[in-house]
Amino acid sequence: MNTATLEKMRKMKFFGMHRAFKTSMESGKTESYTADEMISTLINSEWDDRRDRSIERQIRNAKFRYKASIEEIHYHPDRNIDRNQVMRFAECKFIEKHENILITGSTGIGKSYFASAIGHQACTAGHKVMYHNTAKLMGKLKMAKADGSYIKEVAKIERQEVLILDDFGIQPFDTQGRAILMEIIEDRHGKSSTIITSQVPVSKWYDVIGEQTVADAILDRIMHESHRLELKGESMRKKMAALALEEN
Repeated sequence: MNTATLEKMRKMKFFGMHRAFKTSMESGKTESYTADEMISTLINSEWDDRRDRSIERQIRNAKFRYKASIEEIHYHPDRNIDRNQVMRFAECKFIEKHENILITGSTGIGKSYFASAIGHQACTAGHKVMYHNTAKLMGKLKMAKADGSYIKEVAKIERQEVLILDDFGIQPFDTQGRAILMEIIEDRHGKSSTIITSQVPVSKWYDVIGEQTVADAILDRIMHESHRLELKGESMRKKMAALALEEN
């Protein structure tokens, strides 16, 4: 009977329950459980398994640049990172409040890693997250306009609770790019959160976007209810490479 029960669990895709029941049988603990204890054990195992698989799926779908975590962020004094602020980001309250995070700093300072770490934390908390290199996203959406898939792609972005736009401002926006950016930011304003990383200081984003009227409209929505982090110090890429060289 137990073998048949296990097979039914497997076919119904109750993988957590299947694993817990099988483990209990193999360890001989089934007889020591009361009926309610056994049910509780099976339900909790299934709940945990589905939650873990959901988090894995969210992280896979986000397509992060780095496998990053809040716990591995380096808080060197010269980096200008407030640990308390990072811990508040880790609580994901900024998502519930539909706030944005703007991360600036020189190349290699760790902006992308920082954004990815917050994104991973958001996935763990059950939020939908999507990572994009800004220039590549603009190119992809321009091609989508040509092949008729633009509306579908933009709708997918709009559904994300957190959108990470990495390397913002590496390339200036042309007329089509400005229009696409405006639509994305307008769709998300007041409804979801956007994390932007850039080598370019926020004060110069007007020049990157171009066309003053459109830049004003975009930046007004981005800046509203936003947190700013200006990372400083030595390039983390160089520092980590030097540490690896020392270890070798």
